[in-house]
Parts: sequence; C-alpha cells; structure tokens
Amino acid sequence: MNYTELNKQSSREIMPGFHGKFVHSDNMTFVHWKIDAGAALPEHAHLHEQVVNVIEGEFELIVDGESRTLKPRQVACIPGHAKHSGRALTDCYIVDVFYPVREDYR
Repeated sequence: MNYTELNKQSSREIMPGFHGKFVHSDNMTFVHWKIDAGAALPEHAHLHEQVVNVIEGEFELIVDGESRTLKPRQVACIPGHAKHSGRALTDCYIVDVFYPVREDYR
C-alpha cells in the first residue's frame, strides 16, 4: 500500500499556469492541479481515458469541438484518443484521473 501526503509534495509546472501534484497507482495517475486564471490547455489527444473533477473555479473544456464550462462538483469523462483543449476562466483546483498510468507524468 502506498500513502502520499500532497501537502509535503512539490508541485511541477507541466505547462504555463498548470501546477500539478502527482500520485500513481499500478493502473492510474491522479493529478491535483492548481491552474492559474487564463492558463490555456492546447488541443491534444492521448490514449488515456481522463476524468476531470472540478473542485474550485471555472474551466472551459472543449472535447471533440463541443465546449462546456465546468464548475465545482462537475465531472467530465473524456474518452481515450478524443481531441480536447481548454482554459481556466478563473483560478482552478482540478483533480484529473487518467487510465492507464501517465508514464510521461512520472
């Protein structure tokens, strides 16, 4: 069993304005993001399924051309290989879950 104390973990800025703390299980990656207002996520796709959990703030998420504004307690499930992008409309705290593990986030 693995325990992680996020408050003792340093965050990494993966792209401008996206500061993440990472937890990896055998099959999944969890990322606790602090995202600066105005930070943009360029359009991309990956093989991983992704579940976006908005804890604080508002985030515009565009999946396969369809735009939604996600607010606290809203969740979006993005299938693997789906093109998606977005931007933080306010400062955000988001927890992303990826399956399988994001080796590029280790």
